[in-house]
Amino acid sequence: QVHLVESGGGLVQAGDSLRLSCTSSARAFASYAMAWFRQAPGEEREFVAAIMFDRSTYADSVSGRFTISRDVAEKTLYLQMNKLKPEDTAVYYCASGAGLRTDSRGYTNWGQGTQVTVSS
Repeated sequence: QVHLVESGGGLVQAGDSLRLSCTSSARAFASYAMAWFRQAPGEEREFVAAIMFDRSTYADSVSGRFTISRDVAEKTLYLQMNKLKPEDTAVYYCASGAGLRTDSRGYTNWGQGTQVTVSS
């Protein structure tokens, strides 16, 4: 079982930046696809970004504002979020899986989530 722990969420104003982190217990961290999803109240969980080896992909709604990255030595996934908007408010989850996918069903391990709130 892979354990994922997110951190870095908080309350910010529109236009601000935040960096989320997700530490993994996986021994083969570099071999996993890692992703960020988010879920706003009353909404379904939605894809944000994913990375595997040197490939990454983003949801249209965050492309150009968010950057996903990973530190293999530290077994940590990051999400740098710039120019935050109120509509980015959600619980953000990191996930790991076998392949680079935008569908949450492609990921088998999930963290507990971290709240990001963007005020206008």
